[in-house]
Amino acid sequence: MLHVIDKEYGWIEVICGSMFSGKSEELIRRLRRAQIAQQQVAIFKPAIDDRYSSSHIVSHSEQRIPSIAVQTAQEIIEKSGDAHVVGIDEVQFFGPEVIDVCEKLADAGKRVICAGLDQDYRAQPFGSVPQLLAIAESITKTLAICMCCGAPANRTQRLSKDSDQVVVGAKEIYEARCRKCYTPPAG
Repeated sequence: MLHVIDKEYGWIEVICGSMFSGKSEELIRRLRRAQIAQQQVAIFKPAIDDRYSSSHIVSHSEQRIPSIAVQTAQEIIEKSGDAHVVGIDEVQFFGPEVIDVCEKLADAGKRVICAGLDQDYRAQPFGSVPQLLAIAESITKTLAICMCCGAPANRTQRLSKDSDQVVVGAKEIYEARCRKCYTPPAG
């Protein structure tokens, strides 16, 4: 893990995993540590994710940190200002432009910490996360606990019949599942 802040050197960290695996908790933990170290921090989330709050990143365990809701990844550059550290939650909801945004921020000397789902409900790579994993200097894969058998879980089981890739929800729509207990959607 990189610890030195140098205005000439930035990097990208990606926290990924299934739902209920602690991605947002880990993002919040890292951002709080940066704040304690008196680093300027800018925190963003996609406006589409208003499950718990429109002005905070909120984990499923109700940890929270103030954030700015944005419609596009480009707004992250525009609103990050002089921040040394840029946090982005639910990065999978941003389009492919988020890759270029993260690269530009890191090239500008910022520490960029992204958290997001690496697989969708069909257990397929989700959005730009796989490409972010390829360019990141640091990757943390978090695991949940299977809600059926208690094994380590790296899949997200959708409980509803919705077939859209993006359906924002929490425990009323999704469960964490292990490889054995995960049931691929029909069709």
